[in-house]
Amino acid sequence: MGSDRFSTAARLKAIGQEAQARVYRAAARRPMRRNRLTGRAALLALVLCSLVVVLAYPTRQYIAQRSAIADQRRQAEQAEQRVKQLREEKARWQDPAYVEAQARTYLHYVRPGETGFTLVGTAASGSLDPAAENGAADKAAANRPWYANLWDGVDHADTAAEPHH
Repeated sequence: MGSDRFSTAARLKAIGQEAQARVYRAAARRPMRRNRLTGRAALLALVLCSLVVVLAYPTRQYIAQRSAIADQRRQAEQAEQRVKQLREEKARWQDPAYVEAQARTYLHYVRPGETGFTLVGTAASGSLDPAAENGAADKAAANRPWYANLWDGVDHADTAAEPHH
């Protein structure tokens, strides 16, 4: 039985060595192909990366220039619309009836023989001072000395001239 066991062990060892030799031979063949494919893949990846790097800046510039062109076109359209509005306004101001209506409305002009009325303390007066539109403020101002009203006017002018933060 001992020799039978030895022969089985020897046979298993021989089979193991043959299998190991086949694995080594197969492994020796594959890395060559795998190395070539890996080398090709690396070269392809390197080419693609270099193309991306080379084309990134010009592509970005192209997109930025297209955006700038679109902005310039929008600005040109806005300028054309503004010119159109100004031409229409100029044409209106060429009409004497329009000029007269504007003078009567904003400058309170009246024709000879007409009597002009200005309402104090109402929104219809066209006053720019909000305190003048308030009736209570007008009554309080009428009961104070003139120099107090003068200083209040100066104070209000100062606060209106200061920029708000």
